[in-house]
Amino acid sequence: MPKFLLKRWYGLHMVLALSFSLLLLAILTLYHWLYGAIGIVCLIGLVLYVLQAEKGFQGDLRLYLATISHRVKKAGESVIQEMPIGILLYNDDKIIEWTNPFMQKVTGEEMLVGKNLTDVLPGLAIKPEQKRLEFTHNERVYEVLVRAEERLLYFKDITEFKELSLRYHREKSVLAIIHLDNLDEVGQVMDEQSRTLLSTSVSGVINDWAQKHGIYLRRFSADKFLALLDRETLEKLEESRFDILDVVREMTADNKIPITLSIGVGAGVSSYIELGQMAQSSLDIALGRGGDQAAVKVGNKLTFYGGKSNAVEKRTRVRARVISHALRDLIHEAEHVIVMGHKQPDMDAIGAALGVWKAVQLHNKTGYVVLDDVNPSVERLMKELYAHEELAEAFITPEQAIRLTSGRTLLVIVDTHRPSLVIEPRLLDETSRIVVIDHHRRSEEFIEDPVLIYLEPYASSTSELVTELLQYQSDRIQLDSLIATALLAGIVVDTKSFAFRTGSRTFEAASFLRRNGADTATVQRFLKEDLGQFIKRARIVMNTEVYRDSMAIAVGDSREEYTQVQVAQAAELLLTLSGIQASFVLARRSDDTVLISARSLGDINVQAIMEQLGGGGHLTGAATQMENISLKDAVRRLKEAIDAVS
Repeated sequence: MPKFLLKRWYGLHMVLALSFSLLLLAILTLYHWLYGAIGIVCLIGLVLYVLQAEKGFQGDLRLYLATISHRVKKAGESVIQEMPIGILLYNDDKIIEWTNPFMQKVTGEEMLVGKNLTDVLPGLAIKPEQKRLEFTHNERVYEVLVRAEERLLYFKDITEFKELSLRYHREKSVLAIIHLDNLDEVGQVMDEQSRTLLSTSVSGVINDWAQKHGIYLRRFSADKFLALLDRETLEKLEESRFDILDVVREMTADNKIPITLSIGVGAGVSSYIELGQMAQSSLDIALGRGGDQAAVKVGNKLTFYGGKSNAVEKRTRVRARVISHALRDLIHEAEHVIVMGHKQPDMDAIGAALGVWKAVQLHNKTGYVVLDDVNPSVERLMKELYAHEELAEAFITPEQAIRLTSGRTLLVIVDTHRPSLVIEPRLLDETSRIVVIDHHRRSEEFIEDPVLIYLEPYASSTSELVTELLQYQSDRIQLDSLIATALLAGIVVDTKSFAFRTGSRTFEAASFLRRNGADTATVQRFLKEDLGQFIKRARIVMNTEVYRDSMAIAVGDSREEYTQVQVAQAAELLLTLSGIQASFVLARRSDDTVLISARSLGDINVQAIMEQLGGGGHLTGAATQMENISLKDAVRRLKEAIDAVS
């Protein structure tokens, strides 16, 4: 305790003692005056001592205050001058008025006062609403604290922190699973020695690639590898767009069936369990999209690379039989079944929905098909269906479907797997028993927790998949001629009359439908269009630009409204022109949404281009929708997406 405080403590007690002494003297004087006089003398001496002590206290206090003020002032000046933080004061004209010495280290200049702030620190852009920003100068990174009202800046050197943060980011663990897509299919057409040599050469290429990039690789099954790498290596692989995909495909291109890779990558989390789950999930998505690609999941962001080849058709019906039996069991357990396709359903969606409805009827269960508006592409088919009393009663509106749905309802989604594209998304929340049957390549958006998934991107259409499932629903199956015709129409439309995406299984499905009464002449009648629609489509084709020598971009009249079917038909027509490898058609829909339909002969991946714009589809056929945008801006963004993917 300081000396003056001690004296202060004593002074207070002396006052108390004096008061108590006066009381005692008064009592003593009443008894004897001599004792009282002696007491008064003693008391005067005590008072004189107290006054002297108080005088000393005041002197010590003044001296202490003068000393501490000097010390505080000196310490403040020392802190400002020597603290490892730069301080800069400027005026309204951005002229520097004062800095502390640390700013000389920041700028590398001795004299700063009087100079313009933008000349001394070029690139430092200060906005009134900003409170904090990062600024790089002379290869150093600074965190700048802005006090716009006082025109004051604080500079903190965070270079070491940024370098450490970057190093931590680069060294974070990444897990990948590499899968040989069609090793079994290739092996079936080769002898043992050739199959072993091919497998060894492919494994050697993958191992060399892993060694080159510093990746730890471990084979854990005949067709799968586990890879461990870091984020820095992953970024390099993304820059090369996973060129190992092209290397393996080109190396085995001479085979009847070339080997392709699918890679699932998980990154962005610290738990190895989560990394493994993300890598497996990414691989499932890559395989669901047809393989020959890498799916990279960093946190919640999913990016795709590759996907340049068509999916290889599987040569076994085992999966179709297993899925069909599982669907049969789910139908038996359900109270009733509701089938739903995508918005603006086409022939494939209607045909597949009717095929599933027929499977429900085979097991004596009640089934319904959800349908909203009838678009021109299926108008003739729906007219025929409504003329058939039993089939007409099968179709219900979305509102009726919601009222019918309960926890025991089985909801079957056909020809899409994206919740945003189904006719009535609310139905997905009304029941947990959902089946997905689709032939589109899997996108990042997917219906949550379906009880059964039949996603086969190698198939020509969903109608083909449903036709195969029907064959295993009963030993003896009899299809209505109209349902068989609707299924065949779905296959014909999606294959462009068996010209694209057609495999042996496609013809087998078509043959089964023909045996059950499908009428090809009726299919052609369903696909006829009137003269007005033909002329409208021709106007789109007239406004065509050839981009990058082999891509046709056509734009519809901004004053007219178009349907998705009209846009798709125009894209298919453009693809028949000489020298055109891919076609893109843009037009405005009735609700002011810009529709984009893309088609390709196979050399250009239009799916990857459409995914850049929020859409999806197949390698040879894809589409998207863009809201709140002009046709001119939509064309500009389309070209940017083409340039980014190519």
